[in-house]
Amino acid sequence: MSPGAAREDLGVLLFRVGLGGTLAVHGAQKLFGWFGGHGVAGTAGGMEAMGFQPPKVSAVLAGLGEAGGGSLLALGLATPVAGAAAASTMVAAGWVHKPAGFFAMEGGYEYNLILGLGAAALAIRGPGRYSVDRLLNDRLNRPWLAAVALLIFGAASAVVISQRQRALAASQPPARSDQVSEGESAETGGD
Repeated sequence: MSPGAAREDLGVLLFRVGLGGTLAVHGAQKLFGWFGGHGVAGTAGGMEAMGFQPPKVSAVLAGLGEAGGGSLLALGLATPVAGAAAASTMVAAGWVHKPAGFFAMEGGYEYNLILGLGAAALAIRGPGRYSVDRLLNDRLNRPWLAAVALLIFGAASAVVISQRQRALAASQPPARSDQVSEGESAETGGD
């Protein structure tokens, strides 16, 4: 193995373990209440407040996408599927933060974006030499598997986001025709 290949594989290992570990911890917060999390019940309450329906199923799926996808990424096992699952979970999470803009310090989607892009990059690139996938002769790490998993999980994210948008729209009280906006009231003298 050339020194360049060894460096690349070591870099991928560090990235994979760091990203996967971060996602796994976040998922464990959602599923088990570990690391200061709220567990499924508390996460379901948050999911409901954010418009995800059904909230308990949404909490479990988000937790599995993060904990399961993250753990598999850290191990380098079934990397295309793990990366796609984690990336799609981050797409849905990022959509929640989209109205706040880009920067995480302002409540934006920056953090979700970088986690999702990292997971997608690993799904496409693969886990590198230092991985369980490599020990299994890459049986669960095929290029076609990355394309299929990203397509399926991407479509699942689109469905979840669409359902959330519909649930949020349905929860808004309908505008009454007899209500006058402040701008109109000021222009007409409030009569």
